[in-house]
Amino acid sequence: MFETYRLLDANLNRACEGLRVLEDYARLCRGEQALSAKCRDLRHKIREAGKPVAAGCLSGRDADHDVGRKTSAATRLDTRESAADLVEANSKRVQEALRAAEEGMKLLGQYPLAKELEDCRFQSYSLEKSFLASRRSRAEFLRSIGLYGITAEKFSRGRDNFEVVEKMLDAGIRVIQYREKEKSGKEKYAQCVRLREMTANAGAKFIIDDDIALALACGADGVHIGQDDMPIEKARELMGDRIIGLSTHSPAQAEEAVRKGADYIGVGPLYETHTKSDVCAPVGLSYLEYVVSHIPLPFVAIGGIKEHNIAEVARRGAGCICLVTDIVGAEDIPAKVHALQANMKAASAAGKEA
Repeated sequence: MFETYRLLDANLNRACEGLRVLEDYARLCRGEQALSAKCRDLRHKIREAGKPVAAGCLSGRDADHDVGRKTSAATRLDTRESAADLVEANSKRVQEALRAAEEGMKLLGQYPLAKELEDCRFQSYSLEKSFLASRRSRAEFLRSIGLYGITAEKFSRGRDNFEVVEKMLDAGIRVIQYREKEKSGKEKYAQCVRLREMTANAGAKFIIDDDIALALACGADGVHIGQDDMPIEKARELMGDRIIGLSTHSPAQAEEAVRKGADYIGVGPLYETHTKSDVCAPVGLSYLEYVVSHIPLPFVAIGGIKEHNIAEVARRGAGCICLVTDIVGAEDIPAKVHALQANMKAASAAGKEA
């Protein structure tokens, strides 16, 4: 009996500890109140199910003589390389602990309580899926969308943003970022209201660079912020369930973006670029390769990418690539877009075969 209570104590605590990690991650790192509340509610339900056996569990507790402590201290199997690892590990921790606790309850003849824990276990499966779904629901489309369009009127051969964006949409680009740093707030708003309508009619996503107030005012799908802009946590409070993208230039920044709850990241500049005045030095293709191998978030490769080098970017696994001047400055935008798309497709296929 003592050993059964000890088993129950360890596994009920383990399940609640795992849920507390998930609860705080959802609340503090991803700003998702509803998801955090689901974790909290399930944790309290497990505690309630354990109350009838709480005294026995406490009497059976013997942490000082737990032979598993040495095994745990010696292993390196519990390393975490990303937020996705954290969610998966703690979800499995909860599920496995609940399964063991169910069996413990049966050994004590507590079948109704075993069934309650069984129900909690099935809820934990749904909870894990909710974590994955909430991550994928916003920016998963970027993984294979192809080209990511950005406005740059001063490079557009005298054409306004409406003409350029219309041509990009007609050519098949399905995400447009509005980036016009030198226009007045009034002009930006007027342009974005119309561009929002154009992108919506084309079934395309509309992202605003830096300006959260403008994104909310025009009904954009999301905002893209830089390393020196508002912290993601605060941006999430304002943006709610809308898309938040973050520019990154190093593995550390990419990992931080995952932890803080970015929906996607910008990876670059891969090459030297003069499109922006405040751009950092090129990060090179090695950073792109790191993101492809280690970062679970969707991403857009950006910075100095042209028709002559887009293939080496796509070949390394980039399914979403941004070219600014090469597209907006093209004499024939649809022809340029189609050529770029063909290059991407061929290079991507070659990369998969390699």
